[in-house]
Amino acid sequence: MKVVFLGTSNFSVSCLKALLASKHEVLAVVCQPDKPSGRGNKLTAPPIKTFAQENNLKVYQFNKIRVDGVETLKSLKPDILAVAAYGQILSQEILDISLPINVHGSLLPKYRGASPIQSALINGEEETGITIMKMVYEVDAGDIILQEKIKIMPDDNAETLFDKMGELGGKLLVKALDLIENGKAKYTPQNDLEATFTKMLTKESAEINFNDTAKNIVNKVRGYYKNPTAYFIHNGEKFKVFKAVEQKNLTKLINGHIISANSKDGLVIKCLNGAVEILELQAPNGKRMSAKAYLNGKKFE
Repeated sequence: MKVVFLGTSNFSVSCLKALLASKHEVLAVVCQPDKPSGRGNKLTAPPIKTFAQENNLKVYQFNKIRVDGVETLKSLKPDILAVAAYGQILSQEILDISLPINVHGSLLPKYRGASPIQSALINGEEETGITIMKMVYEVDAGDIILQEKIKIMPDDNAETLFDKMGELGGKLLVKALDLIENGKAKYTPQNDLEATFTKMLTKESAEINFNDTAKNIVNKVRGYYKNPTAYFIHNGEKFKVFKAVEQKNLTKLINGHIISANSKDGLVIKCLNGAVEILELQAPNGKRMSAKAYLNGKKFE
């Protein structure tokens, strides 16, 4: 089948790799425009663009696909529009060009919306999965074509889970295309009454609240891993947190107070039902490192 692939992130790259290894033909790749990145705000291409160009694929980047992309996509005459973490809302006019299918990072109807993979971690889920669905002009509400579960391991964070989900998403995408091509695809409506919704993760929502439980704090660190990265404020300075574990501690200190802060015992902070040990952090203008290494030369009051 002739496919136009829409995606932007590393998750999208995993799906596109599987598609390129299949019998289906990729006519073009559509992704978000290059964006400023780093301290110098240098324009940086999204991962999918780099991968697509390395594989000699035609790449389109539309500021607003609903305005700029309709005629271009029509001219390509695809059999399928395959979407995986693209990042823009598709208009009904685009959805009508050909059969649109989406690779979604949850077991729909649970976790519709912008952050399904991260939200599963934040909520302490033990399993999640990939859904391949037919797209409609409503957020993640289309008929389900395929689903497959995946276990969430205790040491998984957003990065590791995205990698696993991307591989599974690619496998299911190809399987769905094969079913569609052979006329064997089944389209199962979702139960809207069971739907739950996720929101975009923001820097503001990434702050750790030590009035929460240790389990919830650790899960937040896992879900917010790297982007936008969980953090706490100490003496007016922002410390990013990349890894944390629960600790049982019966101290009567106020939530948020430091129990220990030295290179031997590590950085342990009181929370609602015990304590959290910060294992990896990044100080302002510093490098990511273990908390114990940081405390070798720095003090926390």
